[in-house]
Amino acid sequence: MNKIEAALQRARDTKALIIGKGTAIRSAEMFNSLFPGLKAIIVADENTWEVAGKDVQKSLDDSGIESYAPFVFASKDFYAEWQHVETLRKHLQGIDAVAVAVGSGVINDTVKYVSYLLGRRYMCVGTAASMDGFTAYGSSITKDGNKQTFDCPAPLGFILDSAVAAAAPKELAASGYADLIAKIPAGADWMIADVVGSEKIDSFAWDLVQNGLKESLSDPAAVFAGDVDKTQALADGLLMSGFAMQAIQSSRPASGAEHQYSHCWDMEDLCFGGKHVSHGFKVGIGTLISTAEIEFLLEKGMDSVDVDACVEAWMTWEEMEEEIRRVLAGKPGHIARALVETKGKYVDKDGLRQQLEALKAAWPELSERIREQIIPFEQVRENLRLVGAPYEPEMIGVTRERFRKTVSYIPYMRSRFTNIDVIYRLGWMDEFMDRMFGKGGVWEV
Repeated sequence: MNKIEAALQRARDTKALIIGKGTAIRSAEMFNSLFPGLKAIIVADENTWEVAGKDVQKSLDDSGIESYAPFVFASKDFYAEWQHVETLRKHLQGIDAVAVAVGSGVINDTVKYVSYLLGRRYMCVGTAASMDGFTAYGSSITKDGNKQTFDCPAPLGFILDSAVAAAAPKELAASGYADLIAKIPAGADWMIADVVGSEKIDSFAWDLVQNGLKESLSDPAAVFAGDVDKTQALADGLLMSGFAMQAIQSSRPASGAEHQYSHCWDMEDLCFGGKHVSHGFKVGIGTLISTAEIEFLLEKGMDSVDVDACVEAWMTWEEMEEEIRRVLAGKPGHIARALVETKGKYVDKDGLRQQLEALKAAWPELSERIREQIIPFEQVRENLRLVGAPYEPEMIGVTRERFRKTVSYIPYMRSRFTNIDVIYRLGWMDEFMDRMFGKGGVWEV
């Protein structure tokens, strides 16, 4: 059994996958297999209709599959916003058809959620290797000014034409590459969470994401140049990440502290140059700071850690609430989120002692595994540069002062245990902040 077969066997939602050059013309084959006797409707935007939608429509027509006129969003700068969900739902609820999403992550997320709202399944023909959400459950949609994740099944079938993906605008593959390199520090975070008893590693999901990951990331310049084989390798890595999330119904295999930065900026509706910053580009900058956090922990080590002193200094939950309100003053949405999320991972003094003693005992072996896992900070930055992704916070519209503040928010913003929770519990936040943003720091303010 190969990796794809194993992934499909464990996946809850997706039952068919075709990836390779020229595969868009096999859309009818997949549709007939998954939805025999049903009618189809293509959903695309103006760009994706031109690069792949017409070929998919021809495939359906040539195979005798009945279909409605395609629904093509007029905007060329299409973004996954609630108004588009409502527009598509109104259109689809009046017809009895299976949606065939043709596009990148934005189209997929929109069709995924609308199909769920209508009680239908759908299939997707991807046009870019832009993120890992194609084969993941859930949709990221901006509603009421905040990017939110709505639970809904992944596509029943997915096709990616690697030649189309390689010819897509370069920023799409760059965004996908940044999302994939995030799995490196995310893996280290999962190791840490496993040791402290927060989330046990699932070996199947781990292998889907991590086996072959560094190979998929090995040639960012070729991805930037539009090399079809390297773009397909990138897509393979992203799709396996989605399947891993499907398999265990959690984003843990593909998401660590680096994604928490992206989520925080989502709450602030981060834009740059008049456009929303892509998920991958936000995650790429998050990957840089998360890698720096991990390297900081490796350099500090655990030999000098005084567990008794850390436990003595640990706050009660009431004190933690006050701290959250102080750090996030003026941000009511952040405070509300932080109070819930931090409560989810808060432990009392006895719990903290157990976590730190477990971490300290495991550190000699764990630190070596983490060293083997991570890609060094400077190499991550260079790889992001080579693939055409942002490699400095200012390149996504985040000033250094804002970046520094974001770092101070992260320990409170998600219940998932990551490297920054270790730094926080050990009382090392100020030292880390000074290293990164103080005089002579990487991002000196």
